[in-house]
Amino acid sequence: MASRPPKRIRVPLNGVLLLDKPVGFSSNDALIKAKGLLNAQKAGHTGTLDPFATGVLPLCFGEATKFAQDLLDADKTYETLIHLGVSTTTGDTEGEVLERKDVNVSREQIDAVLAQFRGPIKQVPPMYSALKRDGKPLYEYARAGITLEREARDVSIHTLQFLTYEAPFLRLRVACSKGTYIRVLGEDIGAALGCGAHLQELRRVQVGHLTLAGCVTLEQLADAEPEQRSALLAPVDSLLLTFPEVLLSEPLAKRFLQGQRLTLTKEGVALPAQAGRVRVYLQSGDTMSERQLLGTAQLHEYGVLAPERLIATAQLV
Repeated sequence: MASRPPKRIRVPLNGVLLLDKPVGFSSNDALIKAKGLLNAQKAGHTGTLDPFATGVLPLCFGEATKFAQDLLDADKTYETLIHLGVSTTTGDTEGEVLERKDVNVSREQIDAVLAQFRGPIKQVPPMYSALKRDGKPLYEYARAGITLEREARDVSIHTLQFLTYEAPFLRLRVACSKGTYIRVLGEDIGAALGCGAHLQELRRVQVGHLTLAGCVTLEQLADAEPEQRSALLAPVDSLLLTFPEVLLSEPLAKRFLQGQRLTLTKEGVALPAQAGRVRVYLQSGDTMSERQLLGTAQLHEYGVLAPERLIATAQLV
């Protein structure tokens, strides 16, 4: 009887891999590949990117998964190439062509149409999406030839910037709220121009405050020596840099990690001007390397600090 290979022992990593997702990978495919290369125990992604899309996909490992929701709720920025005159079943290059029309639109017409889509708008989610109905994602119904009614949702297009137009290709930059489907935006722009459209390319360039500048590719991760791959992870608090910080002494940090609410106005701790969510550190010295993330908290009136999500691996001497 052949012996089984030894079970792979996963490593407890904590941090964030800012991945530049390649075309052809689903978000989950990319997560599985990166998790395998890092030999990590626990991992999750922060919202999906379509397989044909590329760009910023933050992958959270270990304790960072506790803060993934913040990026799910964050604004996103994309650059997209819209192919005018051709409509597809999926709104992108992966679908079958439904209709072809001549394209005869001017820059003035494009500018007028783009103005209609800036600000708060209503958007009907596409059938080819991961939204669920009765426990099944909509794309499963779509693949079976079934179209379901979907309610329009409120989204916001913060920026809709014209970049280039070389007929029939229109390139745009879009900054939008969570829940916005750029495929649907492209289709709606094509419909408003009277010629139809689908997305030829889609690249996510920013999620919240995280940009392509800090991203690595799967190839870079694979090419790194196995023992060096974890060095490509950003620290857990890279997800939290938009929140003000609160620095605690060791006695206060111990109480904080026990889940106690702290009244910091009595403790001489420097506090942000505004109440709200904060990131909390143990400050054991004067340098950045001498601080340790303890978690997040809500800062209330009178300097009351209420623990929210705590770092389980935080160690106090």
